[in-house]
Amino acid sequence: MPRTKTAPAPAKPDPVRIFPRFKIFSGNANRALSEDICRYLGAPQGRAPVTRFADGEINVQIDENVRGHDCYVVQPTCRPVNENLMELLIMMDALRRASAGRITAVIPYFGYARADRKTAPRVPISSKLVANLITVSGAHRVITVDLHAAQIQGFFDIPVDHLYAAPILLDYIRKKGLEDLVVVSPDVGGVERARAFAKRLGAHLVIIDKRRPRPNEASVYNIIGEVDGKTALILDDMVDTAGTLTKVAAKIKAAGARRIFAACSHGVLSGPALDLIEKSDIEEMILTDSIPIRNLDGGKFKVLSIAPLLGEAISRNHEGKSISALFV
Repeated sequence: MPRTKTAPAPAKPDPVRIFPRFKIFSGNANRALSEDICRYLGAPQGRAPVTRFADGEINVQIDENVRGHDCYVVQPTCRPVNENLMELLIMMDALRRASAGRITAVIPYFGYARADRKTAPRVPISSKLVANLITVSGAHRVITVDLHAAQIQGFFDIPVDHLYAAPILLDYIRKKGLEDLVVVSPDVGGVERARAFAKRLGAHLVIIDKRRPRPNEASVYNIIGEVDGKTALILDDMVDTAGTLTKVAAKIKAAGARRIFAACSHGVLSGPALDLIEKSDIEEMILTDSIPIRNLDGGKFKVLSIAPLLGEAISRNHEGKSISALFV
């Protein structure tokens, strides 16, 4: 019998050809950042009003065709955390049911990140639960910035692009031309971040020995490193109530620091944070707009935009290019 030819295996599809068009949508959490991303990319913002029913339930309507499109939903899960998280989940579910080709959750600030492990008996690992919800709601990929705990990437069963605001902060600090600079890690957990930052600035590293007896409360014990006569830059991923930040600033000021600056990716700024920072020894508080910070840029505060960073990540993801090349 004649030998039949085996058909060649089909080539793997090119994702860029499958998703030749992309759309950017936004929830209510940070529309200004979403608009800045769209301006960077030269793309219009997708029409998807997010409203409320009379009883407070969230209602989403996708007002344009998204069938086969590469869709990005920009939504930090900042305060009010649960409202913004539900908006994100419902928007992605609406896009999935509208036959979007691929859905990417762009989460500049990932809430519930501090509950990344069991720190006591009978407590939840909330960040894992949130990761499951995002995946089940229809996300094919997540783009986020400066996770509080890097291992949260492993909680997702979908790809995660973990971006860093460091290049934006570094560029601003270099332009200030600060002399005798030391980079201060406010706790042992932030040493890796602070060491990498100090290396790029050619600065020394200082570590704070801190204890946290209960959530949102910290005690500073020791300073590991030399701050006397130096310009200190306190570096962290977020500032929440600013209790730790201002205590660290007071401690290094008492140890002889000449000038004190602080830089954080996420300005959560809960409760008395603004007042504490204004009354502290911190000369300038540098933040990004991953969380909306209204009428704050000025005085002690400087807000830098991460729209170019997120816009470039979206562009590279859509075109199938390397994102890690942004941080080489």
